[in-house]
Amino acid sequence: MNSKQLRILKIFIFLAALIPLGRLVWKFYHDALGANPVEVITHSTGDWTMILILTTLSITPLRKLTKQYWLIGIRRMIGLFAFFYGCLHFTTYIWLDKSFDVHEMIKDVYKRPFITAGFTAFVLMIPLALTSTKGWIRRLGKNWQRLHWLIYISGIAAVIHYIWLVKADLREPLRYGSILSVLLIYRVVVWLRNSRKNPTPVALRGRSPEVTES
Repeated sequence: MNSKQLRILKIFIFLAALIPLGRLVWKFYHDALGANPVEVITHSTGDWTMILILTTLSITPLRKLTKQYWLIGIRRMIGLFAFFYGCLHFTTYIWLDKSFDVHEMIKDVYKRPFITAGFTAFVLMIPLALTSTKGWIRRLGKNWQRLHWLIYISGIAAVIHYIWLVKADLREPLRYGSILSVLLIYRVVVWLRNSRKNPTPVALRGRSPEVTES
């Protein structure tokens, strides 16, 4: 895929990623959010945050398995949209649900475990979004990749948040959790394979210089 085609694809992805928000806005203006609009908005933004996190995490294995290296060019945009919907999800909670009542929010964090898990997932996404630029990638070097492993912890916290929230019907959160588990296992397997191919200096201790250099 050439640069022009990639730019067109990014425009398409950008517009497509705004469709869930557009649907919520349309429903709001047409009074179609049901008896509990806050709950509908909360669940919709939460679902799309999770979907986009999983989509972002799927790009690297998909790129390697299909040899479609252009996929890396859209990962950052999808990741930022995941953070965008995470912000909408969090804003819905603090604004529409709690009316910016800090005392009530603090009580929620301590008394309702699913709020704590969701808040953890959101906070972990903040440094990932802030360091997603090319400038930060250059500054952090290899540490950038280590930092961005936080996306898996954020995803795990998000799945736990969903499981503790619904309690009864666990099909949807368990579906997300299964996909996340597969992606995490894949990354661990790749990491272990690369570690064996490229042993660290610690693993090389005790070997003779001749063996090390070969």
